[in-house]
Amino acid sequence: MLADSHCHLNYKGLVEEQQAVLERARARGITAMLNIATRESEWDDVLATAEREPDVWATVGIHPHEADQHPHIDTAKLVARAAHPRIVGIGETGLDYYYDHSDRARQQTSFRAHIVAAREAGVPIVVHTRDAEGDTAAILREEMGKGAFKGVIHCFTGTGAFADIVLDLGFYISISGIVTFKSARELQETAARLPIERLLIETDAPFLAPVPHRGKTGEPSFVADTAAFLAQLRDDTVDQLQDVTARNFHALFNKTAA
Repeated sequence: MLADSHCHLNYKGLVEEQQAVLERARARGITAMLNIATRESEWDDVLATAEREPDVWATVGIHPHEADQHPHIDTAKLVARAAHPRIVGIGETGLDYYYDHSDRARQQTSFRAHIVAAREAGVPIVVHTRDAEGDTAAILREEMGKGAFKGVIHCFTGTGAFADIVLDLGFYISISGIVTFKSARELQETAARLPIERLLIETDAPFLAPVPHRGKTGEPSFVADTAAFLAQLRDDTVDQLQDVTARNFHALFNKTAA
């Protein structure tokens, strides 16, 4: 088994040949893919793919880049959508202070609304964070104090200290193809010591194609290359890493088990 815990099958670069992309993934042993939404206009298309393909599931959410454009998105709307059996998570949401495409206060308000929705719907939250570790950790801690919820830090590129914080909160950490880059020494050190029972793997396709595919459009089949790199980095067997991370995926996104 092998799961791509975060991809964008309806994004340009993949949607034009979506069926071929899925077939290439299946040919490399990928048994589960999570198709992530980033704005409301995508929700129906992302869900339609998940309804059509038995090994694809979907999320609903608003990326922090889009927070200013979605002031009307509230907890109730997210919860209502998450009732669908093929929608297994809320997000991606979070904070991005690197680009600051949306007002930081609006990002934080949106992030909290998503957390409340995840708690009420009983599904995991998919968190994006960039240059915002302090505020992300503070919000997660504060909201966890109001009631438990589960989730994953997707495309993890943070510090080891931030990894320890989110692990203590019960979160999973998802590693993307960035870990294969020569420049990613700190990430490699962190990924090597993450507890395998909290580890997920993703492509974030069509972005971040791993070595040996750098420069190409990313696609879910490439999660196998990231898994192979991680296995060597961590001194795990490839089969072990693939199977455990796939089981972790289904444990976290437990609606997929149905």
